[in-house]
Amino acid sequence: MDKGGRRAYAAISLLAAGALALTGCSGGGSKNGTGDQKDTENAKRQQSSIDFGDAQASIGPAAEVPGAKPGGTVTVLQRDSYAHLDPAQIYVSDEGSLSSILHRGLTGYKATSNDGAKHEVVGDLATDSGTTTDGGKTWKYTLKDGVKWADGTPITSADLRQTFERLFAPFVSNGPTYIQQWLANTPGTEYRKLLKDGPYKGKHLPDSILSTPDDKTIVFKFKEPKPDLPYALAMAGYSIVSKAKDTQVKYDKAPMTAGPYKIADFKSGKSMTLVKNTNWDPKSDPIRHQYVNQFNILFNKQFEDSTKALLDGSGANATSISFNNQVDAGNLSKVLGDAALKSRVVSGYQPYVGQMNINLSQPEMQDKKVREAIAYALPVSPFVRAYGGAQAMEVAGGLISPTVSGYNAGFDPFGKKKKPAGDPAKAKQLLKEAGKEGMKLTFGYINTPEGQQYSTAMAAGLQKAGFNVQRQEIPAETYYDQVSKVKNNYDIFHTAWGADWPSASTVIPPLYDGRAIQDGSSNYSHINDKKVNADIDRINKITDPIKAAEEWNKVNEYIVKDVVSNIPTAYYKQTQIAGPKVGGLVYDDVLGGVDPRRLFVK
Repeated sequence: MDKGGRRAYAAISLLAAGALALTGCSGGGSKNGTGDQKDTENAKRQQSSIDFGDAQASIGPAAEVPGAKPGGTVTVLQRDSYAHLDPAQIYVSDEGSLSSILHRGLTGYKATSNDGAKHEVVGDLATDSGTTTDGGKTWKYTLKDGVKWADGTPITSADLRQTFERLFAPFVSNGPTYIQQWLANTPGTEYRKLLKDGPYKGKHLPDSILSTPDDKTIVFKFKEPKPDLPYALAMAGYSIVSKAKDTQVKYDKAPMTAGPYKIADFKSGKSMTLVKNTNWDPKSDPIRHQYVNQFNILFNKQFEDSTKALLDGSGANATSISFNNQVDAGNLSKVLGDAALKSRVVSGYQPYVGQMNINLSQPEMQDKKVREAIAYALPVSPFVRAYGGAQAMEVAGGLISPTVSGYNAGFDPFGKKKKPAGDPAKAKQLLKEAGKEGMKLTFGYINTPEGQQYSTAMAAGLQKAGFNVQRQEIPAETYYDQVSKVKNNYDIFHTAWGADWPSASTVIPPLYDGRAIQDGSSNYSHINDKKVNADIDRINKITDPIKAAEEWNKVNEYIVKDVVSNIPTAYYKQTQIAGPKVGGLVYDDVLGGVDPRRLFVK
């Protein structure tokens, strides 16, 4: 999922664990530009294996947070309002953080250490992380006793069937598609043919694919082994939906919840109030806490605004935090360098990779020399600088993060690590050879202070190479909805993706499979390359994680160097700060930020 956009959880695939130990972990963060030992430590801690927990590990309540006490109100300062609250539509980092205290799924990630570094996948609503007797083709889940919705009604297997069948409906177009594709045994958007209207016209998936033999049981049946299903089910996008309260499109603004909190009030673009869900039973939940009485979430708080308020730390700011806003670039060095703030600051190395998408659905972008000219001309140093410099991110050479198996530290085909300001002379020559000097380039950018800053400087760099760059602002709240449209009229625009679990199988297919192109798809560049599509099908069948990682990296290099549809910009880090009276502050590696489930008022 993206940074501020699509990025699902940074979970660790059991299959990929061996490969991670040999590739991503050994590379760490110190080989690609900063030499910062802390980067290496953060990369390593994100690559610790996450195992599947048994029934005992799935019993609640969650382990107490040291020093925690109930009560109080926490103010949450957020830049972006929430575009989606329907679990099936959630595939973005900020909505994922919110989902962690609103929604529940069959499985989830339980922290097994107080620093947010160690986890195991356990049964959340289910009694365990899943059982399979045939190597991952068939998976069985049983609901825990007494689990309820926020309105007090029981959660049953009818809700589970509804949850997974509605994923095939046309209005669900923003969430993950792994399980749909696995059930249909098909790539891209072809899965919709399995149940094109979802359950809304009386049709259902046959028992040979999905069965609910009783009120508490659901069985998934795949044609190919899917040993990673427990990880996929832990994604926010596969949290459960109430059959009785399923209002289809309207559910996106007013969902029924099952987590420790429920929505009392939501004014889109302004504020949201969360209060305790009195029908949530901590004994059924091994993952979450309910210490805080109320969360008051305020939107339109830019990074500078939230940082300033939290640094002030007086009055209401003392009990304030942001789930997702990072420390702004101007204050980053100060915050990291002030020993007095240490207890209020958390940092982490994230799996996001930023990339400038070249929109291949635009006719003028069909010329490879034009795309190469953009790649050479594009300065990435303004992007890094806008978010705080080397303490916030590192210049990227490829599309696979250092935290993901298959990462190649030496890959840098356009010389961005050596020339982060770009190579306008090389680009100018390519543009001249293409006969496109002075061609118009429409640059869609996110309307935030950082977006304004980096897009202005990037546009200037592209203009040096001979492009006529026209910048067009896009509102932050709907940015990904806009750029994910097939006909969006932007020639270039920036996105950032992080692995759904650190295998490139959760990077290459969702971003670059041409068969998945549709409005809402995460194939932002609209790449539809026969070789890439064929390689995705071929590599998905490789069961050796080390071999698969090597093959995914070859596809990554082919896309960047030969197709030239996506220009890597940076690998992300994150630093966040809280008010002095907020307790339980931890950077959670799975959420990729502050963990809302542990917070309390001191």
